[in-house]
Amino acid sequence: MSEGAPALTNEGCGPLHLEIVKEQWPLTVPFRIAGHTFEVLGVIVVTLRARSALGRGEAVGVYYRNDTASSLVERIEAVRPAVEKGVCLEQLQALLPPGGARNALDCAWWDLQAQLSGQPVWEMAGLGVPKPLVTTFTCGADTPENMGAAARRYSHARAIKLKLTGASLDADRVRAVREARPDVWLGVDANQSFTRASLAALMPVLVENQVSLIEQPFPVDKDALLVGLQSPIPIAADESVQSRTDIPKLAGKVDVINIKLDKCGGLTEALSMVRAAHACGLETMVGNMVGTSLAMAPAFLVGQQCKVVDLDGPVFLAADRTPAVTYEDGLIHCPAGLWGSPISGVTA
Repeated sequence: MSEGAPALTNEGCGPLHLEIVKEQWPLTVPFRIAGHTFEVLGVIVVTLRARSALGRGEAVGVYYRNDTASSLVERIEAVRPAVEKGVCLEQLQALLPPGGARNALDCAWWDLQAQLSGQPVWEMAGLGVPKPLVTTFTCGADTPENMGAAARRYSHARAIKLKLTGASLDADRVRAVREARPDVWLGVDANQSFTRASLAALMPVLVENQVSLIEQPFPVDKDALLVGLQSPIPIAADESVQSRTDIPKLAGKVDVINIKLDKCGGLTEALSMVRAAHACGLETMVGNMVGTSLAMAPAFLVGQQCKVVDLDGPVFLAADRTPAVTYEDGLIHCPAGLWGSPISGVTA
């Protein structure tokens, strides 16, 4: 079991019944980041049933690891006998490596236990009562004019993150978004697209426009470029960190660890990553790979312990689940009945 995780089991609930469904959720418009454009979101939903209770978990996987809904299903089907025999939290972490397949199973397990125990997940995990959180809203990489217009449409936002691509156009993109929203916290996400030279050239613009965070500037295999960087703006690691075992090697190189449940393999590992990062003197951020509200709900609990929250995935979808998270005054609100409570009952 992950260090510090609650010692929970499903002892007494008997065998589990596992269901896996693939779904597609259209995006309102194509969403572009460095090296990739999303048009339709493919997810899997895992349901675990025991007695009259059921728990659900959603995963999309990690696109840069070539995950697909079909590949996630294959990984879970390979461990179906062990899962349906009855699995405790510790055993579940050992069944699959970090990634989307384990995320869906892990979150479904927690949701199921909330119904079986009559306790919400936040209480089982030793967390405080969850509160609404300031979340970033993302402007996909586009022309400066379009990104500025997108930022203005987020009229309620308190924090905005813009996707950059390492191109010379990035400077104008930053200026356009800042001009559109001079009042918000601003972060940029390079998705591995910068070099030391391109970042150095862009840095004066980032400082001038009061950018507060630079996310994953360099490629994963170029983490050495972070050594001695001495950035005046905090640096966050995203693609460079998958699970808690990656955190110690980044201490002294970055300032923030971006935790995503699809990367690390679920709520259990995510909570362990928060503890590991803080033990190394690093701040934490919770992010998402886009997803419905069912995917945001467990990440919302992680966000209660994070300095930066980036849980805007559902705003890019043409439709969402019921009940759903809501966004008001720049905050994400998560209803108790969505996931992780004795009254969970999310529908498509």
